[in-house]
Amino acid sequence: MVVRLDRAPEADRELLGGKGASLVRMAGLGIPVPPAFTLTTAACRRYQAEGLSEALWAEVSDALGALEEQTGQRFGGVPPLLVSVRSGAPVSMPGMMDTLLNVGLTRPALDRLGHDRPHDLAAGIRESFAEAPFTVLTAEDEAGAREEALAQLRWAIARIFDSWHNRRAGAYRRANGIPDDLGTAVTVQAMVFGNRDDRSGTGVYITRDPMTGANEPYGEWLPRAQGESLVSGEHSPLRLGALREEQPDAHRELLAAGRRLENLERHPVEIEFTVESGVLYLLQSRRSTRTPVAAVRWAVDLVDEGLLEVADAVERVDDETLRKVTETGGSAEAGGRVLARGTGVVPGRCSGLVVTDADEADQLADEGQQVILARPSTSPHDIHGFLAAAGVITERGGGTSHAAVVARQIGLPCVVGCGDGAVAAVSGRMVTVDGTHGVIYEGVQAETADDPSAPLPELARLLAWKSAGDRSSTIRSES
Repeated sequence: MVVRLDRAPEADRELLGGKGASLVRMAGLGIPVPPAFTLTTAACRRYQAEGLSEALWAEVSDALGALEEQTGQRFGGVPPLLVSVRSGAPVSMPGMMDTLLNVGLTRPALDRLGHDRPHDLAAGIRESFAEAPFTVLTAEDEAGAREEALAQLRWAIARIFDSWHNRRAGAYRRANGIPDDLGTAVTVQAMVFGNRDDRSGTGVYITRDPMTGANEPYGEWLPRAQGESLVSGEHSPLRLGALREEQPDAHRELLAAGRRLENLERHPVEIEFTVESGVLYLLQSRRSTRTPVAAVRWAVDLVDEGLLEVADAVERVDDETLRKVTETGGSAEAGGRVLARGTGVVPGRCSGLVVTDADEADQLADEGQQVILARPSTSPHDIHGFLAAAGVITERGGGTSHAAVVARQIGLPCVVGCGDGAVAAVSGRMVTVDGTHGVIYEGVQAETADDPSAPLPELARLLAWKSAGDRSSTIRSES
């Protein structure tokens, strides 16, 4: 039921979930990852049937002991070991289930961490465990602190398993045809601290631009922060180039790891990483979401680079994606009155009534109204609003925020980072969202003809490959 990832025989995604499997792959390549263990999807199904049994908890305790040996730290003691507890379904469900950071933080641990902002950690752990049936940061002696830390871990694991059945996860599964009985793995991983000091931070790196498909690094960097601060979109991050300027060695190591993972996956990858006091750690990698334009360019470029066969490239880009590229790949700006500008993260244009609440978006869409969801930043709790809306606008966040990732996965025109006050400026108005150029226009803007100055040569090549394959299939069928 519990697998130490340093001893996992293979990166079994069905058993370990996407996160656990990615950690096994990265560790196998010698990429620096914090040590971890995973409660498998089979453990999730066991938990749903009988709760967190003593037999399952015994396996967790054994794995935790091994984690203490690997790190030379003590959970709930000193030197302190803190862990993250994260969900990880076999299929990508970005942000739909829960994550808890800094689990195992106790008062003795807080006093010994060497963190230069201990009050931030204390406030975060109290907020995370606000619903727990026990208090945190109360035990003063070592024995009491150990029991408090173990209670945190046990409650955190149960909460992550329970989140498989929360409202947003259920809505996402229904919208994407994901079976309810897959379950989620839970990965328990030694914490590294992007908010430890001035040489620490967190980021997301995508090996190729997921908007345009260009073969160049794409990503964001948020100094002195933990990962949730970046993904939530609550903060507007710096471009990845800022890491190269601040810490060139960590940046160079990150890009080298990305190239190795891309070659292994034969697909551009998205990497979550943390730098702690100048040391790089990779926390997760997965195949990147992308726009239709990027899908076409990636498929053709990977053939040219020898990573894909032509048949594989054709199979990766379905007819719906090709249709969207044809419709949105080269459209010009509309030219109407501009209400806001930001970063376009999903191309395409749509119009609708702006609403600022996901529940209202859901209700109005049910009544037949086309709506645009506008939020200061989005969270997984807004997923039903995403599924109801024709487009999305945010004031904060960047191209790797929750809003951008989910919008790319769904295919919604989306503009992020429009600036404080943008939501109030457009609320209740009819607008047009141009996700290609990152512009919000007043009213309903007419579609414009494709811009002949912006052709996509990769599209012509992919269509030719597809046509040749279709002809070959027809000949074989007739024979």
